[in-house]
Amino acid sequence: MTSTTALSPTPRSTVRRLKARARTDRQDLYEVLDAGLICHLAVVINGTPVVLPTCYGRDGDTLYLHGSSGARSLLTASGGDVSVSVTLVDGLVYARAVMHFSANYRSAVVHGRPREVDGDERLHGLRVIVEHMTPGSWDYAREPNKKEMAATKVIALSLTESSVKVRTGPPADDAEDVDNGGVWAGVLPLQQHWGRAIAAPDLDESVSMPAHIRDRQFTTSGS
Repeated sequence: MTSTTALSPTPRSTVRRLKARARTDRQDLYEVLDAGLICHLAVVINGTPVVLPTCYGRDGDTLYLHGSSGARSLLTASGGDVSVSVTLVDGLVYARAVMHFSANYRSAVVHGRPREVDGDERLHGLRVIVEHMTPGSWDYAREPNKKEMAATKVIALSLTESSVKVRTGPPADDAEDVDNGGVWAGVLPLQQHWGRAIAAPDLDESVSMPAHIRDRQFTTSGS
């Protein structure tokens, strides 16, 4: 279930630098998470900070992540506080002075203490992740068997403690640099596109590509 409540910053999730870029509309948080594909999970393992890229999926105000049941990162995550971040780069900002170069981006950071899920929710969490990454695949391909489920750990993280930052628009040059002229300034937009799907080398030629893959080809990713 999604919430319409505005984001309420906590001491950990309060945007302190460039506060004008902070967003408090919870829909902005959903849009960043739904557009991303890979998040970065930050945990502390034996006193050492570790950041790991991983797949994820969102269901309402819950973020699901998965990995090996023996992975130290997930074993640690389910017992302590973590941070998860997702960043989408929309363009590079070229300014007249190198210290004013920047990027147009959308980013979300989630803090909290995840819980390990089991039973029906574990299967549900896996479905959420698969459908986020590859929509239409869960009902098309084989579901996990008992051996695969035993080797898989799923954790759920609440989106209660989250922050969002967004930068858009042209460079913020000093008036003196603008007046001096002679240097190009502006934005170089960045877009990602899915390419043409490549069949597995051992795929039987009689098996046609399903619509959920065929229709995704050449579409824009991260928008």
